[in-house]
Amino acid sequence: MLLAIDPGDVESAWVIYDTEKKIPVLFAKEENGNIIEKMADFREQCGTLVIEMIASYGMPVGRSVFETCVWVGRYWQLWESLGGKVELIYRKDVKMTLCHTMKAKDSNVRQAIMDRYGSSKDVAIGKKQTPGPLYGIVADIWAALGVAITWQEKTP
Repeated sequence: MLLAIDPGDVESAWVIYDTEKKIPVLFAKEENGNIIEKMADFREQCGTLVIEMIASYGMPVGRSVFETCVWVGRYWQLWESLGGKVELIYRKDVKMTLCHTMKAKDSNVRQAIMDRYGSSKDVAIGKKQTPGPLYGIVADIWAALGVAITWQEKTP
């Protein structure tokens, strides 16, 4: 099992990913402080924390990007203090691994993930009566799942 986080300045999305079955087990998007409080519990289930890391592409950035960097560091430091291993994955790696192009948008990444879990949205996500393996994944949780899948595919 691994914990993958798509960090944000106020809230972050996380996924506990079963690396043997290659499926998300638990996931949510919640306030960063709540995630910090859960880290010890997460560590009992997962050996590795994979965080999507911020990268500079030469454009000016605002306060929220720097605050997100602070959260990356807080997650990293706490995880290591709990005896876990930390890996960083850049968004460009997620795009290249899942979509094979840097031009991919979030919708392309989401579709590439769904394609791995079924022939259609109905199979991959499903419905309340017939949930698929991705049932309940929304918004930034897709990005966290992309981080988990990318890490697994890039790790020998």
